[in-house]
Amino acid sequence: MLHTYSGSTIKYEVKYKNRTSIGITMNSYGEIEVQAPKKTPDEKILQALENRWELIQEKLAEIKARMNGPQEKLYENNESFLYLGKSYPIKIVQEDATISQDYVVFEQEILYIYVTQLNEEKSKQALRRFYYQQCKALVEKSISIYQSNFKTKPRSVRITDSKTNWGTCDSNLRLTFNWKLAMAPRDVIDYVVIHEMCHMVHLNHDRSFWRLVGKIMPDYKQKENWLAFSNWKMTV
Repeated sequence: MLHTYSGSTIKYEVKYKNRTSIGITMNSYGEIEVQAPKKTPDEKILQALENRWELIQEKLAEIKARMNGPQEKLYENNESFLYLGKSYPIKIVQEDATISQDYVVFEQEILYIYVTQLNEEKSKQALRRFYYQQCKALVEKSISIYQSNFKTKPRSVRITDSKTNWGTCDSNLRLTFNWKLAMAPRDVIDYVVIHEMCHMVHLNHDRSFWRLVGKIMPDYKQKENWLAFSNWKMTV
């Protein structure tokens, strides 16, 4: 079925079930399903869709962007980058040559990139260093918060540039974390930390491992979903 409202058109499917209210779901491909009580008038179904129209359009736009894949970043003022789960604009500021290293400061919801030369690569490297530093500080804070749940402590903590993992734990209790985690919300960072700390107890992903993860963070699947659906945006 198709419905046009406020200048845009969506396709949706209706399933009538034994329920008391109308529910609307969207899968990872943008397919919309309306679950409605039996004999619900079409007008009520359309009204339910229109009441959530703005949110539906936002989700559809995000899915379209995800399917198109990561877009090349432009290191120009007002280009946006993720930090702690939200997008913020950058502002590039040229400093004099006395500073020892280009750097980034986050304030007033702007990522200020201070560089000695207006050069895209220098801005990119400064931003990467910022994410590395922030990731290390955030991970170490999470470890200190959740350490009380474990009898053992990690022997070392490193931040790496992994292409495949958000974090790892080896048999020597050495933990590593992907620097791009600084782009994720704090609770998602907490989940990855908890996940790897649980590997200090259970090295594989058996039932005991997941029980321990769930005991410490019952809603961990929501954090996994955020990473699964948002990792394409985590780029510099």
